[in-house]
Amino acid sequence: MFEPGHVHRAVEKNEFNPQGFTVDVYYDVREDPTEGKMLHMRMEGDIDGRHFADECELYRDVAYDFMRALNQIAVRNGFNPRQGPVLRDHREYDAMYHDIRTKLDLKPGEPINFDHLNF
Repeated sequence: MFEPGHVHRAVEKNEFNPQGFTVDVYYDVREDPTEGKMLHMRMEGDIDGRHFADECELYRDVAYDFMRALNQIAVRNGFNPRQGPVLRDHREYDAMYHDIRTKLDLKPGEPINFDHLNF
């Protein structure tokens, strides 16, 4: 379920989903004195019954890559990467992507600083 600044996702463990999870992703834009606008994300929930809470910040120019950051948080907290992306419903992803671009005033074709990419 999507609402601006928050996405809730729950998947029950069953024969098609070997891992059950419930996650809430909260995000907002914060102003850094030296870097300007930054995307702050907090993810919390349960993966196979184990509670977790984790967060990260992304530079404005690489915030479009928020799904990679969320998947890294999920994997770090016990999510099996073979399950696919943690936000599987494309409508939720698209809505979140649009909301983030709007909040950060991101325009297509803007350059990125490769030093901000974190692989």
